[in-house]
Amino acid sequence: MKKSLIALSSMLMLGSTAFAQKVAFEEYDLPNGLHVILHNDQSAPVVITSVMYHVGSKDENPERTGFAHFFEHLLFEGTKNIKRGEWMKTVTSNGGTNNANTSDDRTYYFEVFPSNNTELGLWMESERLMHPVINQIGVDTQNEVVKEEKRLRVDNQPYGQLIAEVKKNLFKVHPYRWATIGSMEHLDAATLEEFQAFNKKFYSPNNAVLVVAGQIDIPQTKVWIEKYFGPIPRGEKIERKTFVEQPITETIHATYEDPNIQKPMVVAAYRTPSMKTRDARVLDMISTILSDGKSSRFYKKIVDDKKMALQVGAFNYTQEDYGSYIIYGMPQGEFTSQDIIKEVDEEIVKLQNELISEKDFQKLQNIYENNYVDSNSSVEGIAENLASYYLLYGDVNLINTEMDIYRSITREEIRDVARKYLNPNQRLILDYVPAKDKAQN
Repeated sequence: MKKSLIALSSMLMLGSTAFAQKVAFEEYDLPNGLHVILHNDQSAPVVITSVMYHVGSKDENPERTGFAHFFEHLLFEGTKNIKRGEWMKTVTSNGGTNNANTSDDRTYYFEVFPSNNTELGLWMESERLMHPVINQIGVDTQNEVVKEEKRLRVDNQPYGQLIAEVKKNLFKVHPYRWATIGSMEHLDAATLEEFQAFNKKFYSPNNAVLVVAGQIDIPQTKVWIEKYFGPIPRGEKIERKTFVEQPITETIHATYEDPNIQKPMVVAAYRTPSMKTRDARVLDMISTILSDGKSSRFYKKIVDDKKMALQVGAFNYTQEDYGSYIIYGMPQGEFTSQDIIKEVDEEIVKLQNELISEKDFQKLQNIYENNYVDSNSSVEGIAENLASYYLLYGDVNLINTEMDIYRSITREEIRDVARKYLNPNQRLILDYVPAKDKAQN
Protein backbone atom coordinates (compact mmCIF):
# COMPACT_ATOMS: atom_id res chain seq x y z
CA MET A 1 0.00 0.00 0.00
CA LYS A 2 2.83 2.36 0.88
CA LYS A 3 4.34 1.88 -2.58
CA SER A 4 1.05 2.70 -4.28
CA LEU A 5 0.74 5.92 -2.25
CA ILE A 6 4.27 6.93 -3.20
CA ALA A 7 3.52 6.20 -6.84
CA LEU A 8 0.33 8.24 -6.68
CA SER A 9 2.22 11.13 -5.08
CA SER A 10 4.78 10.96 -7.90
CA MET A 11 2.02 11.14 -10.48
CA LEU A 12 0.65 14.24 -8.82
CA MET A 13 4.06 15.86 -9.04
CA LEU A 14 4.26 14.96 -12.73
CA GLY A 15 1.02 16.83 -13.15
CA SER A 16 2.56 20.06 -11.90
CA THR A 17 2.98 23.09 -14.09
CA ALA A 18 6.45 24.53 -14.49
CA PHE A 19 5.23 27.95 -15.53
CA ALA A 20 2.37 30.22 -14.57
CA GLN A 21 -0.15 29.38 -17.21
CA LYS A 22 -3.87 29.78 -17.47
CA VAL A 23 -5.93 27.14 -15.69
CA ALA A 24 -8.67 26.00 -18.06
CA PHE A 25 -11.97 24.96 -16.48
CA GLU A 26 -15.64 24.50 -17.26
CA GLU A 27 -18.45 25.24 -14.83
CA TYR A 28 -22.19 24.70 -14.76
CA ASP A 29 -25.10 24.07 -12.38
CA LEU A 30 -27.29 21.03 -11.95
CA PRO A 31 -31.04 21.68 -11.52
CA ASN A 32 -30.72 20.88 -7.80
CA GLY A 33 -28.29 23.78 -7.34
CA LEU A 34 -25.02 21.86 -7.21
CA HIS A 35 -22.28 23.90 -8.86
CA VAL A 36 -19.86 21.79 -10.91
CA ILE A 37 -16.34 22.73 -12.02
CA LEU A 38 -14.29 20.51 -14.34
CA HIS A 39 -10.57 20.86 -15.02
CA ASN A 40 -8.93 18.55 -17.55
CA ASP A 41 -5.21 17.90 -17.08
CA GLN A 42 -3.84 15.07 -19.21
CA SER A 43 -0.29 15.28 -17.86
CA ALA A 44 -0.72 12.53 -15.24
CA PRO A 45 -3.21 9.67 -14.81
CA VAL A 46 -4.81 10.93 -11.60
CA VAL A 47 -8.14 12.53 -10.75
CA ILE A 48 -9.24 14.56 -7.73
CA THR A 49 -12.92 14.39 -6.85
CA SER A 50 -13.76 17.02 -4.25
CA VAL A 51 -16.76 18.67 -2.70
CA MET A 52 -16.62 21.91 -0.72
CA TYR A 53 -19.62 22.80 1.44
CA HIS A 54 -20.38 26.35 2.48
CA VAL A 55 -20.48 25.52 6.17
CA GLY A 56 -17.85 26.22 8.78
CA SER A 57 -17.69 27.00 12.46
CA LYS A 58 -19.21 30.44 11.88
CA ASP A 59 -22.50 28.75 10.92
CA GLU A 60 -22.92 27.03 14.28
CA ASN A 61 -25.25 27.67 17.18
CA PRO A 62 -23.18 29.43 19.89
CA GLU A 63 -24.40 26.71 22.28
CA ARG A 64 -23.32 23.93 19.92
CA THR A 65 -19.88 24.92 18.69
CA GLY A 66 -17.70 22.35 16.94
CA PHE A 67 -20.43 20.86 14.74
CA ALA A 68 -18.81 21.74 11.38
CA HIS A 69 -15.50 20.17 12.36
CA PHE A 70 -17.33 17.20 13.90
CA PHE A 71 -19.00 16.52 10.56
CA GLU A 72 -15.60 16.48 8.87
CA HIS A 73 -15.11 13.24 10.84
CA LEU A 74 -18.68 11.99 11.05
CA LEU A 75 -19.27 11.83 7.31
CA PHE A 76 -16.56 9.19 6.91
CA GLU A 77 -18.57 6.83 9.15
CA GLY A 78 -20.49 5.30 6.29
CA THR A 79 -23.53 5.62 4.06
CA LYS A 80 -26.53 3.57 3.00
CA ASN A 81 -24.33 1.73 0.47
CA ILE A 82 -20.90 1.99 2.12
CA LYS A 83 -20.87 0.04 5.36
CA ARG A 84 -19.47 1.50 8.54
CA GLY A 85 -15.66 1.25 8.51
CA GLU A 86 -15.52 0.57 4.77
CA TRP A 87 -14.90 4.10 3.45
CA MET A 88 -11.14 4.13 3.93
CA LYS A 89 -10.81 0.51 2.84
CA THR A 90 -12.63 1.26 -0.41
CA VAL A 91 -10.37 4.21 -1.15
CA THR A 92 -7.06 2.50 -0.36
CA SER A 93 -7.95 -0.77 -2.07
CA ASN A 94 -8.49 1.21 -5.27
CA GLY A 95 -5.10 2.97 -5.08
CA GLY A 96 -6.39 6.23 -3.67
CA THR A 97 -6.09 8.62 -0.77
CA ASN A 98 -8.66 10.88 0.84
CA ASN A 99 -8.96 13.57 3.45
CA ALA A 100 -11.05 16.49 4.65
CA ASN A 101 -10.54 19.78 6.46
CA THR A 102 -12.67 22.47 8.08
CA SER A 103 -12.29 26.21 8.56
CA ASP A 104 -14.52 28.90 10.00
CA ASP A 105 -16.07 29.30 6.54
CA ARG A 106 -16.20 25.93 4.71
CA THR A 107 -15.68 22.17 4.87
CA TYR A 108 -13.75 20.35 2.14
CA TYR A 109 -13.69 16.63 1.29
CA PHE A 110 -11.64 14.99 -1.46
CA GLU A 111 -10.42 11.73 -2.93
CA VAL A 112 -7.36 11.27 -5.13
CA PHE A 113 -7.58 8.23 -7.40
CA PRO A 114 -5.89 6.87 -10.49
CA SER A 115 -7.95 8.34 -13.34
CA ASN A 116 -9.56 5.00 -14.17
CA ASN A 117 -11.47 5.36 -10.88
CA THR A 118 -13.13 8.70 -11.66
CA GLU A 119 -16.58 7.12 -11.46
CA LEU A 120 -15.80 5.59 -8.07
CA GLY A 121 -14.81 8.97 -6.61
CA LEU A 122 -18.00 10.57 -7.91
CA TRP A 123 -20.17 7.78 -6.54
CA MET A 124 -18.54 7.99 -3.10
CA GLU A 125 -18.99 11.75 -2.82
CA SER A 126 -22.61 11.46 -3.98
CA GLU A 127 -23.15 8.80 -1.32
CA ARG A 128 -21.74 11.13 1.35
CA LEU A 129 -24.22 13.78 0.26
CA MET A 130 -27.31 11.66 -0.48
CA HIS A 131 -27.14 8.70 1.88
CA PRO A 132 -25.10 9.51 5.01
CA VAL A 133 -25.77 7.30 8.00
CA ILE A 134 -25.90 9.51 11.08
CA ASN A 135 -26.62 7.33 14.07
CA GLN A 136 -25.69 7.21 17.73
CA ILE A 137 -22.81 4.76 17.38
CA GLY A 138 -21.16 7.01 14.77
CA VAL A 139 -21.66 10.13 16.88
CA ASP A 140 -20.25 8.43 19.99
CA THR A 141 -17.24 7.07 18.10
CA GLN A 142 -16.33 10.37 16.47
CA ASN A 143 -16.90 12.26 19.70
CA GLU A 144 -14.01 10.33 21.21
CA VAL A 145 -11.90 10.90 18.06
CA VAL A 146 -12.48 14.67 18.20
CA LYS A 147 -11.71 14.79 21.92
CA GLU A 148 -8.41 13.03 21.31
CA GLU A 149 -7.62 15.43 18.45
CA LYS A 150 -8.31 18.40 20.71
CA ARG A 151 -6.09 16.99 23.44
CA LEU A 152 -3.28 16.35 20.96
CA ARG A 153 -3.46 19.49 18.82
CA VAL A 154 -4.80 22.09 21.24
CA ASP A 155 -4.91 21.25 24.95
CA ASN A 156 -1.46 19.62 25.16
CA GLN A 157 0.21 21.50 22.33
CA PRO A 158 2.57 24.36 23.23
CA TYR A 159 0.91 27.63 22.17
CA GLY A 160 -2.06 25.54 21.03
CA GLN A 161 -4.62 28.07 22.28
CA LEU A 162 -3.00 31.08 20.63
CA ILE A 163 -5.34 31.54 17.64
CA ALA A 164 -8.39 30.76 19.77
CA GLU A 165 -7.40 33.42 22.30
CA VAL A 166 -6.79 35.98 19.55
CA LYS A 167 -10.21 35.29 18.03
CA LYS A 168 -11.98 35.40 21.39
CA ASN A 169 -10.62 38.87 22.07
CA LEU A 170 -10.85 40.37 18.56
CA PHE A 171 -14.45 39.33 17.91
CA LYS A 172 -17.31 40.14 20.24
CA VAL A 173 -20.43 39.37 18.17
CA HIS A 174 -19.21 37.49 15.09
CA PRO A 175 -19.06 33.66 15.29
CA TYR A 176 -15.35 33.89 14.49
CA ARG A 177 -15.03 34.42 18.23
CA TRP A 178 -14.92 30.68 18.97
CA ALA A 179 -12.40 28.04 17.91
CA THR A 180 -13.10 25.86 14.87
CA ILE A 181 -12.72 22.68 16.93
CA GLY A 182 -15.41 24.03 19.25
CA SER A 183 -16.44 22.97 22.74
CA MET A 184 -16.37 19.35 23.87
CA GLU A 185 -19.10 20.17 26.39
CA HIS A 186 -21.33 21.37 23.54
CA LEU A 187 -20.71 18.17 21.58
CA ASP A 188 -21.40 16.02 24.64
CA ALA A 189 -24.69 17.83 25.24
CA ALA A 190 -25.89 17.58 21.63
CA THR A 191 -28.59 15.10 20.72
CA LEU A 192 -28.61 12.81 17.70
CA GLU A 193 -31.49 14.84 16.31
CA GLU A 194 -29.37 18.01 16.44
CA PHE A 195 -26.62 16.37 14.38
CA GLN A 196 -29.18 15.11 11.88
CA ALA A 197 -30.73 18.59 11.60
CA PHE A 198 -27.31 20.15 10.99
CA ASN A 199 -26.65 17.70 8.19
CA LYS A 200 -30.03 18.34 6.59
CA LYS A 201 -29.55 22.11 6.72
CA PHE A 202 -26.01 22.47 5.39
CA TYR A 203 -25.15 19.30 3.45
CA SER A 204 -27.26 19.95 0.39
CA PRO A 205 -26.31 20.27 -3.30
CA ASN A 206 -27.28 23.95 -3.40
CA ASN A 207 -24.78 24.65 -0.61
CA ALA A 208 -21.84 22.93 -2.30
CA VAL A 209 -19.44 22.92 -5.22
CA LEU A 210 -18.17 19.74 -6.87
CA VAL A 211 -14.73 19.91 -8.51
CA VAL A 212 -13.37 17.11 -10.69
CA ALA A 213 -9.79 17.77 -11.79
CA GLY A 214 -7.17 15.67 -13.53
CA GLN A 215 -7.03 13.28 -16.44
CA ILE A 216 -10.74 13.14 -17.22
CA ASP A 217 -13.01 12.59 -20.20
CA ILE A 218 -15.27 15.61 -19.78
CA PRO A 219 -18.38 14.29 -21.65
CA GLN A 220 -18.23 11.00 -19.76
CA THR A 221 -17.62 12.77 -16.45
CA LYS A 222 -20.73 14.89 -17.01
CA VAL A 223 -22.78 11.73 -17.57
CA TRP A 224 -21.56 10.27 -14.29
CA ILE A 225 -22.19 13.54 -12.42
CA GLU A 226 -25.76 13.61 -13.69
CA LYS A 227 -26.21 9.93 -12.79
CA TYR A 228 -24.96 10.20 -9.22
CA PHE A 229 -25.62 13.80 -8.18
CA GLY A 230 -28.64 14.67 -10.35
CA PRO A 231 -31.19 12.72 -8.24
CA ILE A 232 -30.16 14.40 -4.96
CA PRO A 233 -32.93 16.81 -3.92
CA ARG A 234 -32.26 20.50 -3.44
CA GLY A 235 -32.08 21.60 0.18
CA GLU A 236 -33.90 24.49 1.78
CA LYS A 237 -32.43 27.92 1.16
CA ILE A 238 -30.03 28.84 3.94
CA GLU A 239 -30.64 32.21 5.56
CA ARG A 240 -27.30 33.56 6.72
CA LYS A 241 -27.03 36.25 9.36
CA THR A 242 -24.71 39.22 8.99
CA PHE A 243 -22.57 40.05 12.01
CA VAL A 244 -20.96 43.49 12.18
CA GLU A 245 -18.18 44.23 14.65
CA GLN A 246 -17.72 47.72 16.02
CA PRO A 247 -14.29 49.21 15.19
CA ILE A 248 -11.55 48.77 17.76
CA THR A 249 -10.64 52.26 18.94
CA GLU A 250 -8.35 51.54 21.87
CA THR A 251 -5.87 48.80 22.65
CA ILE A 252 -7.37 45.61 24.05
CA HIS A 253 -5.14 43.97 26.68
CA ALA A 254 -5.45 40.29 27.50
CA THR A 255 -3.39 37.54 29.13
CA TYR A 256 -3.53 33.79 28.68
CA GLU A 257 -1.64 31.27 30.81
CA ASP A 258 -0.54 28.12 28.97
CA PRO A 259 0.61 25.18 31.12
CA ASN A 260 2.44 23.68 28.12
CA ILE A 261 5.04 26.41 27.64
CA GLN A 262 8.13 27.74 29.39
CA LYS A 263 8.77 30.80 27.21
CA PRO A 264 6.30 33.71 26.97
CA MET A 265 5.06 35.02 23.66
CA VAL A 266 3.58 38.41 22.93
CA VAL A 267 0.97 38.87 20.21
CA ALA A 268 -0.29 42.02 18.52
CA ALA A 269 -3.45 41.32 16.50
CA TYR A 270 -5.53 43.64 14.35
CA ARG A 271 -9.02 43.04 12.95
CA THR A 272 -8.88 43.37 9.16
CA PRO A 273 -11.29 43.15 6.21
CA SER A 274 -12.59 40.16 4.27
CA MET A 275 -10.26 38.01 2.17
CA LYS A 276 -12.22 39.22 -0.87
CA THR A 277 -10.98 42.81 -0.55
CA ARG A 278 -8.00 44.39 -2.25
CA ASP A 279 -6.75 45.58 1.16
CA ALA A 280 -6.50 41.95 2.31
CA ARG A 281 -4.09 41.24 -0.54
CA VAL A 282 -2.03 44.30 0.38
CA LEU A 283 -1.85 43.02 3.96
CA ASP A 284 -0.53 39.72 2.57
CA MET A 285 2.30 41.67 0.98
CA ILE A 286 2.96 43.61 4.16
CA SER A 287 3.40 40.38 6.13
CA THR A 288 5.88 39.20 3.51
CA ILE A 289 7.89 42.42 3.85
CA LEU A 290 7.91 42.22 7.62
CA SER A 291 8.56 38.54 8.28
CA ASP A 292 9.08 36.32 5.25
CA GLY A 293 12.54 34.83 5.57
CA LYS A 294 15.74 35.79 7.33
CA SER A 295 16.16 38.96 5.27
CA SER A 296 12.73 40.27 6.34
CA ARG A 297 12.57 43.42 8.45
CA PHE A 298 11.40 41.81 11.70
CA TYR A 299 13.82 38.89 11.56
CA LYS A 300 16.83 40.91 10.45
CA LYS A 301 16.43 43.55 13.13
CA ILE A 302 14.85 41.80 16.13
CA VAL A 303 16.25 38.27 15.87
CA ASP A 304 19.47 38.57 13.88
CA ASP A 305 20.92 42.00 14.70
CA LYS A 306 19.60 42.78 18.19
CA LYS A 307 19.08 39.17 19.32
CA MET A 308 16.01 40.23 21.28
CA ALA A 309 13.78 37.34 20.28
CA LEU A 310 13.94 33.63 19.56
CA GLN A 311 11.18 34.03 16.99
CA VAL A 312 9.21 36.87 15.48
CA GLY A 313 6.71 36.89 12.65
CA ALA A 314 3.56 38.28 11.07
CA PHE A 315 0.81 36.72 9.00
CA ASN A 316 -2.52 37.71 7.54
CA TYR A 317 -5.16 35.23 8.75
CA THR A 318 -7.79 35.83 6.08
CA GLN A 319 -11.42 34.72 6.26
CA GLU A 320 -14.66 35.23 4.39
CA ASP A 321 -16.14 38.00 6.54
CA TYR A 322 -13.17 39.47 8.45
CA GLY A 323 -9.50 38.78 8.82
CA SER A 324 -6.97 38.95 11.64
CA TYR A 325 -3.50 40.37 11.13
CA ILE A 326 -1.28 38.67 13.71
CA ILE A 327 2.23 39.63 14.81
CA TYR A 328 4.04 37.51 17.39
CA GLY A 329 7.37 37.50 19.14
CA MET A 330 9.13 35.34 21.72
CA PRO A 331 11.55 37.46 23.78
CA GLN A 332 14.83 35.98 24.94
CA GLY A 333 17.38 36.82 27.62
CA GLU A 334 16.65 40.00 29.55
CA PHE A 335 14.35 41.38 26.89
CA THR A 336 10.63 41.68 27.57
CA SER A 337 7.45 41.50 25.57
CA GLN A 338 7.25 45.29 25.75
CA ASP A 339 10.70 45.50 24.16
CA ILE A 340 9.51 43.33 21.27
CA ILE A 341 6.37 45.40 20.74
CA LYS A 342 8.45 48.60 20.71
CA GLU A 343 10.69 47.22 17.95
CA VAL A 344 7.71 45.89 15.99
CA ASP A 345 5.99 49.27 16.17
CA GLU A 346 9.09 51.05 14.91
CA GLU A 347 9.12 48.88 11.79
CA ILE A 348 5.40 49.41 11.21
CA VAL A 349 5.77 53.18 11.56
CA LYS A 350 8.61 53.06 9.07
CA LEU A 351 6.35 51.19 6.66
CA GLN A 352 3.58 53.76 7.25
CA ASN A 353 5.84 56.70 6.45
CA GLU A 354 8.39 55.50 3.90
CA LEU A 355 7.83 53.77 0.59
CA ILE A 356 9.66 50.47 0.28
CA SER A 357 12.55 50.64 -2.17
CA GLU A 358 12.09 49.75 -5.83
CA LYS A 359 14.50 46.85 -5.31
CA ASP A 360 12.48 45.46 -2.39
CA PHE A 361 9.27 46.00 -4.34
CA GLN A 362 10.58 43.97 -7.27
CA LYS A 363 11.65 41.21 -4.86
CA LEU A 364 8.14 41.25 -3.37
CA GLN A 365 6.51 40.89 -6.78
CA ASN A 366 8.84 38.00 -7.62
CA ILE A 367 7.82 36.22 -4.42
CA TYR A 368 4.14 36.50 -5.33
CA GLU A 369 4.74 35.32 -8.87
CA ASN A 370 6.47 32.26 -7.41
CA ASN A 371 3.68 31.73 -4.86
CA TYR A 372 1.13 31.78 -7.67
CA VAL A 373 2.99 29.12 -9.61
CA ASP A 374 3.36 26.99 -6.48
CA SER A 375 -0.33 27.25 -5.58
CA ASN A 376 -1.28 25.79 -8.96
CA SER A 377 1.62 23.37 -9.25
CA SER A 378 -0.43 20.21 -8.63
CA VAL A 379 -3.84 18.99 -9.73
CA GLU A 380 -4.79 18.68 -6.07
CA GLY A 381 -3.91 22.33 -5.43
CA ILE A 382 -5.83 23.47 -8.49
CA ALA A 383 -8.92 21.54 -7.39
CA GLU A 384 -9.01 23.19 -3.97
CA ASN A 385 -8.32 26.63 -5.44
CA LEU A 386 -11.17 26.26 -7.94
CA ALA A 387 -13.56 25.28 -5.14
CA SER A 388 -12.43 28.11 -2.85
CA TYR A 389 -12.60 30.82 -5.49
CA TYR A 390 -16.15 29.81 -6.35
CA LEU A 391 -17.50 29.25 -2.85
CA LEU A 392 -15.74 31.97 -0.85
CA TYR A 393 -14.87 34.61 -3.44
CA GLY A 394 -17.71 34.17 -5.94
CA ASP A 395 -15.35 34.17 -8.93
CA VAL A 396 -13.75 30.94 -10.13
CA ASN A 397 -11.59 32.77 -12.66
CA LEU A 398 -9.64 34.39 -9.83
CA ILE A 399 -7.48 31.29 -10.18
CA ASN A 400 -6.16 33.04 -13.31
CA THR A 401 -6.63 36.72 -12.44
CA GLU A 402 -5.80 37.12 -8.74
CA MET A 403 -2.13 37.44 -9.62
CA ASP A 404 -3.05 40.49 -11.69
CA ILE A 405 -4.43 42.07 -8.51
CA TYR A 406 -1.16 41.48 -6.70
CA ARG A 407 0.80 42.82 -9.67
CA SER A 408 -1.26 46.02 -9.65
CA ILE A 409 -0.62 46.82 -5.97
CA THR A 410 1.62 49.85 -5.60
CA ARG A 411 4.22 50.90 -3.07
CA GLU A 412 1.88 53.74 -2.09
CA GLU A 413 -0.90 51.28 -1.34
CA ILE A 414 1.39 49.29 0.91
CA ARG A 415 2.14 52.44 2.89
CA ASP A 416 -1.53 53.51 3.02
CA VAL A 417 -2.91 50.14 4.07
CA ALA A 418 -0.33 49.93 6.86
CA ARG A 419 -1.56 53.34 8.00
CA LYS A 420 -5.19 52.26 7.79
CA TYR A 421 -5.10 49.04 9.82
CA LEU A 422 -1.87 48.63 11.79
CA ASN A 423 -2.23 51.23 14.54
CA PRO A 424 -1.80 50.77 18.31
CA ASN A 425 -5.35 51.88 19.12
CA GLN A 426 -6.81 49.27 16.72
CA ARG A 427 -5.32 46.13 18.16
CA LEU A 428 -5.19 43.42 20.76
CA ILE A 429 -2.04 42.93 22.82
CA LEU A 430 -2.07 39.38 24.13
CA ASP A 431 0.51 38.27 26.67
CA TYR A 432 0.70 34.52 26.15
CA VAL A 433 2.62 33.32 29.18
CA PRO A 434 3.52 30.12 31.07
CA ALA A 435 1.03 29.10 33.74
CA LYS A 436 2.16 30.39 37.14
CA ASP A 437 2.82 26.97 38.62
CA LYS A 438 4.78 26.06 35.47
CA ALA A 439 6.81 29.28 35.64
CA GLN A 440 7.79 28.52 39.27
CA ASN A 441 9.10 25.01 38.48
